[in-house]
Amino acid sequence: MKEDFLHYLWKFKKFESSDLKTYTGETLRITNVGQYLQMAGPDFFNAQISIDNQKWAGNVEIHIKSSDWYVHHHERDSAYESVILHVVWEHDTEIFRNNNTEIPVLELKNYVRKATLEQYQSLMFPKSWIYCEKQLESIGAFSLNNWLERVFFERLERKSNQIETVLVETNRDWEAVLFVLLAKNFGLNTNGILFMNIAESIPFSTIRKESFEIENIEALLFAKAGLLMNEKEDSYYANLKEKSNYLLNKYQLESTFLEPVQFFKHRPDNFPTIRLSQLANLYHSQKQLFSKVIAADSVAVIYELFKIAVSEYWQTHYQFDKESPRKQKVLSKSFIDLIIINTIIPIQFAYARSQGKAISENLIALLLQVAPESNSIIGKFNSFGIKARNAFESQSLLQLKNEYCNKGRCLDCAIGVSLLKS
Repeated sequence: MKEDFLHYLWKFKKFESSDLKTYTGETLRITNVGQYLQMAGPDFFNAQISIDNQKWAGNVEIHIKSSDWYVHHHERDSAYESVILHVVWEHDTEIFRNNNTEIPVLELKNYVRKATLEQYQSLMFPKSWIYCEKQLESIGAFSLNNWLERVFFERLERKSNQIETVLVETNRDWEAVLFVLLAKNFGLNTNGILFMNIAESIPFSTIRKESFEIENIEALLFAKAGLLMNEKEDSYYANLKEKSNYLLNKYQLESTFLEPVQFFKHRPDNFPTIRLSQLANLYHSQKQLFSKVIAADSVAVIYELFKIAVSEYWQTHYQFDKESPRKQKVLSKSFIDLIIINTIIPIQFAYARSQGKAISENLIALLLQVAPESNSIIGKFNSFGIKARNAFESQSLLQLKNEYCNKGRCLDCAIGVSLLKS
């Protein structure tokens, strides 16, 4: 038994309410269960009840046992002086206000039907992955789709808040924000945070000024990544190192690198050298990239925008001093899809929100054109009958799993509530 189940019972009045009595035998009628705000203080605000025909308006607190009142130290908090009813599963001790009046108690276990308990126990049955895994296929498409849209925008809100932090750090330069977000995306999971820190360590005004010369951008990025620390016979390496020393001095930037980039476990096309060269080439070839990204309304436009490759040297190298067969190493469609999901959609949403514009339908329409991510979470949902057909659905399922299933928030989830009601 969890407290959030009792919240569910009270919120939706999932108990026999026609002949309610308090623990001490007074007649209890519920006019309004109150507002479930999930904030500090009592659980439900502004409830309205009658006890033996005496009307009361105030707050309701809910616990598994009455004694939890003292476990949670509510007796020390004046916010709980306004509680008019203590709703518990099991009453084991009396609770008093500061003026020594006893708080009325409703013991719910006497009024909840056996079928409701069995539904809850079935939902919370020990799981191999998530609690409702064996019942997922029974969820109606309408209910499921509505909930997936809700959690998708929860995910976007969280990402938008992170973007706002970067926006403040860059003096509200949206071009700089995009550069930082793209750098993180180009670094993938292994080098993402490091690439992001590299981008933040170079003022975007410097990138703007040096973007006309590809070797200058590469020199800055490679130096900050700690890839120009040694002496090598390679002429391109020597050229980048010389340029980086000049540029770091010119712009008075820290010459120390942040931490080593990781090559381990990466396929060669994902080596940090290749990804940094592609990022440099993107900003060499695309001026005013932010305005183009914000205006992009189809995947075709975005694929064209990010049709970039590495510079000449990296077409025949994966690492300095080690020549390889020539390959252009263009950004793949699947990699651009990740950019759309993790950078373009969030920044379009955050920018529209800053302008007071609603573009929700546009964002969904864009993601419906993108293939779903392929990972263990999406694969598991598929095995239980919930198949992601596009990136909108896969992003929603990731949010559902991480923020609801993993945290046991079944009674905050429309799917969990639907299963309990069915």
